[in-house]
Amino acid sequence: MPRVTACMWREARDDGWRTGTIDFPDETTKDPDGSGYLFQLLVDRSPEAFQQWAEDYYEASVDLEAVRHVLSGRPLTEEMVSALNSDITLADLAEDIAEIGYPMS
Repeated sequence: MPRVTACMWREARDDGWRTGTIDFPDETTKDPDGSGYLFQLLVDRSPEAFQQWAEDYYEASVDLEAVRHVLSGRPLTEEMVSALNSDITLADLAEDIAEIGYPMS
């Protein structure tokens, strides 16, 4: 899952949160501060949005039904793991799965 970082701060005497100023490039630049990219998955939590992000990030096709399966919290199966990454097995993931408490079949 992607991680998103933002920075806001508040000093002891402040009456509100602070943020930095950004020198935006010209108005024709798409997403000049990167917030659209950084926060898109926080705004759109659909399987399709995650699939698109994963395909862009990993530069590989990602099975939408497998994404739906995982996001719905259904138990992982060998078939689902293989659909997402044919180079790894359910047994390879067992320790990580147990650590996060995700259900296995």
